Amino acid sequence: MLISPPAGTPYHRLARTAAHRWWRPPLGTLFVIAVAFFAICAMVGVTDVAGGLIGLPVDEDGLRDFGALGGLALDMALIALLLPVTMLAARWVQRRPAGTLSSVQGRVRWRWLGLCLLVAVPTVLLLIVGSEVLVALTGGAGDAGLVAPGPDWTAVAWALLVGLAVVPFQAAAEEYAFRGWLAQLVGAYLRSPWIGIAVQAPLFAIAHGWGGLPGFLSLTAMGVGCGWLALRTGGLEAAVALHVVNNLVGVGLAAAYGTLESDETMANAPWQLAVVDIVVITGYALVLDRLARRRGLPNLSPEVPAPVMPVAAPYPGHPGIWPAPRSPYPGQTVPYPGQPAPYPGQAVPYPGQAVPYPGQAWPGAQDADGPWPQGGPVPYPAASPGGGGTAAAAGGPGPGKPVDDGR
Repeated sequence: MLISPPAGTPYHRLARTAAHRWWRPPLGTLFVIAVAFFAICAMVGVTDVAGGLIGLPVDEDGLRDFGALGGLALDMALIALLLPVTMLAARWVQRRPAGTLSSVQGRVRWRWLGLCLLVAVPTVLLLIVGSEVLVALTGGAGDAGLVAPGPDWTAVAWALLVGLAVVPFQAAAEEYAFRGWLAQLVGAYLRSPWIGIAVQAPLFAIAHGWGGLPGFLSLTAMGVGCGWLALRTGGLEAAVALHVVNNLVGVGLAAAYGTLESDETMANAPWQLAVVDIVVITGYALVLDRLARRRGLPNLSPEVPAPVMPVAAPYPGHPGIWPAPRSPYPGQTVPYPGQPAPYPGQAVPYPGQAVPYPGQAWPGAQDADGPWPQGGPVPYPAASPGGGGTAAAAGGPGPGKPVDDGR
């Protein structure tokens, strides 16, 4: 059984449910590492066999060479395997809904994600233009640019198409692993969110390799900014949007420059790009935090409603009624055969029979043996038609008289 976090839980504490035990977060981390390792090995083996069947050459590492774009797509697909693995760890090991990795509402908030994407596009373009301007002003040699000399636009188009197929999953996998799993792992033990942010941000930078201090600081700043946004907005949508747009633009620029085969990443960024990156990410975080506050976006988990159970079947073989029917008078539940009467002296009505109001005789024809059906119990003393009396004689309304229900 999956246990949801209690109401009012911030994002970094969503792993702290009633099912939490001290050993679950480290066991889940081992699960993520082990399963991801075997999944990556399996995918590499399958793609290598498939490449051999279609006659692809072997590269210097002994693996099939899928070309620059194919190799990049395969690398991103391998990283994307972290996405389902982390969600399975949350569900199977921590016994909580996998959607609690996405947001405090237990799901991806798609409208909010779309708005974040709209903000992320000009943010990344500003990052590239700003870094180019700073490189030109400082006389350095940068590797970021909007237009390459004589770009192959066909290659750029193919790169963007392939990027659209794999980059969203690759970028989301990194966010779910670092801003999601690692931050919530620390939050399962500690209330302060800053310790989790301080742990995942440098690990995120190290995972991209060491290319120099500027690149390391740039990636760490991205980890801090996205971690802070996850806490303030209650989910990973803002971080995923920035990561997706940044990587897509990076793939397009690499195709334009013909550097898809390069092993350089953001870790190799020059100091000009790192400076602009820190400023732009800070602005992106502040803008989206402001938008989230104006939209009333929740950053705490809501209260989980109690499950509604169907009432017992009124007779054997009946599928049951859900929810329970209500009687004609306010607040009174219609009883089923064998259930206690709603107030002293009232008998249980028959299935399909209308419930009378206080002081009203049973509807329909009556005879000396009592109300229909013959031999049936009298619903309450005030309505007894005993002695062959009529409804009017029993204190109830006669034919044509309106019923006074007290309203």
